[in-house]
Amino acid sequence: MAEMRKPIPVEEAIDHVWKHRLNGEVASVSIGDCDNRRLAEDIIANHAVPPFPKSPYDGFAFRAEDTQGANRNNPVTFEIVEHIGAGQVPGKSLHKGEATRIMTGAKIPEGADCVAMFEVCQTYEKDNHSYMSIKRTMDSGQNIIQEGSEVAEGEKLIDKGTMINPGVKALLATFGYSHVKVAKKPVIGVIATGTELLDVDEELKPGKIRNSNAYMITSQIIRAGAEYKYFGKLEDELEASYETIKQALADVDILITTGGVSVGDFDLMPAIYEKLGANVLFNKVAMRPGSVTTVAVHGNKILYGLSGNPSACYVGFELFVRPVVQHCLFNKNAFLRRIQAILADDFPKPNPFTRFVRSYLMYENGKVNVKLAGIDKSNVVTSLAYSTSLMVLPGGTRGFNAGDEVEVMLLDDEKGQSEFQL
Repeated sequence: MAEMRKPIPVEEAIDHVWKHRLNGEVASVSIGDCDNRRLAEDIIANHAVPPFPKSPYDGFAFRAEDTQGANRNNPVTFEIVEHIGAGQVPGKSLHKGEATRIMTGAKIPEGADCVAMFEVCQTYEKDNHSYMSIKRTMDSGQNIIQEGSEVAEGEKLIDKGTMINPGVKALLATFGYSHVKVAKKPVIGVIATGTELLDVDEELKPGKIRNSNAYMITSQIIRAGAEYKYFGKLEDELEASYETIKQALADVDILITTGGVSVGDFDLMPAIYEKLGANVLFNKVAMRPGSVTTVAVHGNKILYGLSGNPSACYVGFELFVRPVVQHCLFNKNAFLRRIQAILADDFPKPNPFTRFVRSYLMYENGKVNVKLAGIDKSNVVTSLAYSTSLMVLPGGTRGFNAGDEVEVMLLDDEKGQSEFQL
């Protein structure tokens, strides 16, 4: 007799998994290898930026008070006592009537409190001395980039969990982070089950299909920011499958199997969970596709039994695996971000359960429209290539019409959100 399974709501299933989420670990990597990793600590400014007052222009630095009364008919003259470039340290303090020729980015000399651009000054030589004159009054602080005007020492610059992009990397270099503390990537094992599966380079045979799920899942793992170990495919034989899964668990943080979670004669995963002594959190979810998605825990490891149907497998990963990975990576917004969009196609199929429809977005006349990516069946693989979102259609008996407003979960969005709620 087939096992009777009671489906639980999607939110409840996700909550079960979330309660067993793994804690993230920290790794230290070279700044050259930190791209697209998530920070494992807040980045604090260990010095001010700029660390000294500097000039924004090529020009002359001097005392503003010495220009009082200067105008077109009454130029003020300064003796040029030093010439400094960016990276050089002024050697002289300025006194009344003295100026320093200064380049962009150079430190303001002691005694100076303003900078005049070259274009507003006149220079000349007299008796082997250099002079400059200016026909305008300057204010104290004018044309000076003050110390700490961009960042104060001790200021928090970047939050833990932030993805390291080129701008973040520039800040890390600015503050001397030759090595960076990042979230350690969790390792996810992948096993495809089913005697019907062929390797990707094998010729098709009657009754056989190529193993697409393993390649799809490993790609989803990479996109989520984790690492994977592929343990191959298993035939429908209990003892051999049990031993492979038992050994794989020792090498990974999370284990994903695809297929074998239904109630058919050759669906062995329920028996393997029992033989392992794993605690099954749920084995049926009120959703389409992927209602047979099963999740169990064994010690501190999570075992995901995803459907053998490609689209159901894909959706199961995004809903249940991805958030756990993001939590391990210290991402505060672990769940897929949701937005509202206008349905561009009719979807007459009734929904007894919540349905996650493969879709993509189009932007027209200032509105966000969502279109079906292809045939909406759990065994269909072609629609996945065009999917950039999952349209969320609540359970009920009616279908949906073009023009209806629907909720959409974004697959390729870094922002995410902090909780899952339908």
